[in-house]
Amino acid sequence: MFCFVSAQSENRGVTQTRTRLERGRSALGPALELVHTGRAPTRAVLTTELGVTRATAGAVAAELEALGLIQVDSRPLGAAGAQGRPSHRLAIAPHGPVALAAQVHADGFRAALVGLGGRIVATDPGCMTVPADPAHVIDAVVEAGARLLRASGRRCVGAGLAVPSAVAEPEGTALNPLHIAWPAGAPVRELFTRSLAAAGVRGPSGAPLTGLAGNDVNLAALAEHRHGAGGGAQHLLCVATGHRGVGGALVLDGRLHTGSAGLALEVGHLTVNPEGPPCHCGSRGCLDIEADPLAFLVAAGRDPGPEVSLLQQARDLLREEYADPSVRAAADLLIDRLGLGLAGLVNILNPDRIILGGLHRELLEADPERLRAVVAERSLWGRSGGVPVLPCTLDHNSLVGAAELAWQAVLDDPLEALGAA
Repeated sequence: MFCFVSAQSENRGVTQTRTRLERGRSALGPALELVHTGRAPTRAVLTTELGVTRATAGAVAAELEALGLIQVDSRPLGAAGAQGRPSHRLAIAPHGPVALAAQVHADGFRAALVGLGGRIVATDPGCMTVPADPAHVIDAVVEAGARLLRASGRRCVGAGLAVPSAVAEPEGTALNPLHIAWPAGAPVRELFTRSLAAAGVRGPSGAPLTGLAGNDVNLAALAEHRHGAGGGAQHLLCVATGHRGVGGALVLDGRLHTGSAGLALEVGHLTVNPEGPPCHCGSRGCLDIEADPLAFLVAAGRDPGPEVSLLQQARDLLREEYADPSVRAAADLLIDRLGLGLAGLVNILNPDRIILGGLHRELLEADPERLRAVVAERSLWGRSGGVPVLPCTLDHNSLVGAAELAWQAVLDDPLEALGAA
């Protein structure tokens, strides 16, 4: 028996096949993001989240596995006592590509390789006095990252840089590096791209990479929203103090709010002590100088030493000598100053969650009730229902956030970004 297919039927079949292929390709990025952020641990969850058929979800997962991005468990397992067909588990490919992440801070730099899921594969810290010419430290951190790449043998999807300054968009310039000696307007993105080329760092197709750059606290907030304490928040406020100064960031519906030119959420320059010391910005008693590691050491009567970073000195003092009355009083003072700043931000921004990083995380953990009480007492929204105040959970979250910048192109279109289109 022979079956004759009309030209019209054949064309319709070709169109349907092309439509399925296009639908599958358009689902690759959203599917990868679901696995990347841990929201799709199985193929069944992936099917539900994407709103596609089981067959389409299977094809999408298989394509991502073929690209070396994820791993699909070949032996599906169901939960004990669960009904229905067991589902294949999805995981990040253990030896997949990485992003080169770099961070410059007041006491030096750190380079890392970061895979999907925000997993740090390798890291290399460097201590140095950050010179006035940003090219020197950027060259040093890129060379450290290039050594990590060569040792790992992995593909590099891109590179991101975190800096302690607002980064103007779209120029990629560091506008206010107050705690390092760089000139205002340093072209950090251009310098980063140049260093990557000089170090021989290339993308998946062998082409030179364009470096990406952002403010360190903005990037920490992005990382925490995708992989840490900020997961699921719709209006996430992050405040942190690293080696020097205080920064803030806001994530709205999964996206960083950076303002019209990348300068939003300069929370370090909220006044929390009108009679306080002069700030670098020209005001007095700003959060930036009232609630950072140097402020804590000075309030506790300790002389900062040059041999260890200010952040590490402050952490060690808080952890090891909290019972000392002078240390406890200094911690209380910083908690009260920080609480005042947070209360003002709560009144203005009405976040549904606050996360604290750096030394602020450890101040929260030392006396969580004191900080939460100050925020609740001094803020309208705090009194009306309370805003959760939580510690950040990721180590090196600014580095992970810098890697998120680099991974974004892959999340948007895996085939195009990896040169497989």
